[in-house]
Amino acid sequence: MADVIIIGGGVIGLSLAWELAGRGCISHVLDQGPIGRAASWAGAGLVPPPHHVKDLNDPTCMLRARSAELYPKWSQQLLDETGIDNGFRVSGGLDVALNAKEEPALQSMTGRWRKQGIRYEVVDDIRALELEPELTRQFSRAYYLPERAQIRNPWHLKALQSACQNLGVSFHPHTAVEALNLRNGKIEGVKTADGELIASQVIVTAGAWSDQLLSPLGISMPTRPIKGQMLLLDPGRILLKRIIEHEKCYLVPRDEGLVLAGATEENVGFNDVLTGSAESYLWNEAVSLVPALAQSRIVNHWCGFRPGSKDSRPYLGSVPGFEGLYVATGHQRAGLSLSPATAESMADLILGQTPRIALEGYSVAREAAPRRDEAVRS
Repeated sequence: MADVIIIGGGVIGLSLAWELAGRGCISHVLDQGPIGRAASWAGAGLVPPPHHVKDLNDPTCMLRARSAELYPKWSQQLLDETGIDNGFRVSGGLDVALNAKEEPALQSMTGRWRKQGIRYEVVDDIRALELEPELTRQFSRAYYLPERAQIRNPWHLKALQSACQNLGVSFHPHTAVEALNLRNGKIEGVKTADGELIASQVIVTAGAWSDQLLSPLGISMPTRPIKGQMLLLDPGRILLKRIIEHEKCYLVPRDEGLVLAGATEENVGFNDVLTGSAESYLWNEAVSLVPALAQSRIVNHWCGFRPGSKDSRPYLGSVPGFEGLYVATGHQRAGLSLSPATAESMADLILGQTPRIALEGYSVAREAAPRRDEAVRS
């Protein structure tokens, strides 16, 4: 019998398992597929810049700011414990509007950056040439965020899994949960095709599949899948050093010169078919931002399913009416960027401590918050 069962082996589940294990609480981690191979693996690994203010009160901003603070420490600790470099790099980033019509949305973000204490500067043609010589000169407005960072998410997931194993966490890949076992409103474990696992605490971190697990209990927590397709481009040389963002798309350069181009947002259920239309869209976005990428070859094309929510916030905390049942899901595009702070505060809650970040704003039972485009994406 483990202390807890974590359902879902993505970045949220692995981060929570590592945080708990570091405090002496060992878990079983179950996943219906391979560990660390769903939406977390498919993402680009964008890490938010630090927030240089102390009075944040927006729930998502608080999670993001704390995660930005934790990522350098976590990355070094993972390297020390496992010998695996997760690819954390402070590469900086440029946010670009290509025409006047796009300027208002980008300018509105600068107000949020100022309020959140995110450092940025206005970029003109001369400064753009200094920062990224291959960036298109056909932009209308651009801002430079010097502290934006990235990780190599497959490396990060591998490091988390290794660190968890070193601390005694047990992994159960290809183990779908058929039911949550309850008695008198109290969790007692889970039922799988391979039998039952017993634990007095179960945490659902199953991303877009969370609603399927919880709806049989009458729990309404929509986590509809938001399909995102991505391209990996090889220009044959290093063209970029910094992350480039345009509206909801981005280019993420890797050290060896490869460039990730992402990502689409599609409401098509769990349809994992890769489409030529998405490939064309991402290719055109990449070339419009960095014309020299037109000489690239497409190395890979894949998709993942981000977990939606009823507003712009994840679901975090205990499930009312079910003792010992918790959720940490619905992070949408921000699972990687919010994972350290999510794990820290959820571990606090599960171990009976006061969460570092108050979780009321993320409650399953909350009223839906107004939806909005996030000031910093992942």
